[in-house]
Amino acid sequence: MLRSKLIHPKILEVLGRCGHHAKILIADGNYPASSTLGPNAELVSLNLMPGLPTVNQVLEAVASAITIDIANTMDYERTGQYALTEDPPVWKDFQKTLDSEGLKIKLQPIEKWAFYEAVRTPDHVLTIQTADQQRFANLLLSVGVRMD
Repeated sequence: MLRSKLIHPKILEVLGRCGHHAKILIADGNYPASSTLGPNAELVSLNLMPGLPTVNQVLEAVASAITIDIANTMDYERTGQYALTEDPPVWKDFQKTLDSEGLKIKLQPIEKWAFYEAVRTPDHVLTIQTADQQRFANLLLSVGVRMD
């Protein structure tokens, strides 16, 4: 029986094949996951019901299983119907989770349309679709190197 936080068989399978620089997207419930997959990526749909699970819950499980070098958020819009006037509150939760795993990285926003392009690359190996309803809760992780 597994004892780690992450126990999802398909996610563990894909993470086990990852190498340095592989990209993992943890997508919120509004993200167009099926139409933005990279050519080598698999999609795992965890969207159980509105709000469950959240991106941060999935981040906690994934961060317990792999080394992460980079954590990119989708930068938020500052004009239009989805605009925000400050960083989304969920970004503080992401940073707290990364910190609690001992990862010394800071969130790095990528402009919305550039974020979609970053996900469509050949090194994107996995999208985990959540049902998170918070705006701009998408998180693109780059796998690091295990040093121990």
